[in-house]
Amino acid sequence: MITVTVFRSDTGTYKGFRCKGHAGFAERGQDVVCAAVSVLVINTVNSIEAFTSQTFTCEHDEDMICLKLTAVPTKETKLLLDSMVFGLQAIQKQYQKQYLRLKFKEV
Repeated sequence: MITVTVFRSDTGTYKGFRCKGHAGFAERGQDVVCAAVSVLVINTVNSIEAFTSQTFTCEHDEDMICLKLTAVPTKETKLLLDSMVFGLQAIQKQYQKQYLRLKFKEV
């Protein structure tokens, strides 16, 4: 299962996210759920870097990517993260919660 944890403040302000695991929907290389989640998450990181003035740190390995904002999110960053969450919710609804778990954590 893929777990995406979105970090937010007590006021709902984005602080970052962590995506970890594999969906297990199909074999590696054939897993459409993993592919869809990966595209959304990586495109969000790349878009924040390319299209905003947002400062952040990003750590990753083969099974995990973690983005942490180092300043208050810009309007553009908020929109990009809202879009990622919207897409992840659609995947979770389409493919059931056994393959993707989206959760929110107050930090």
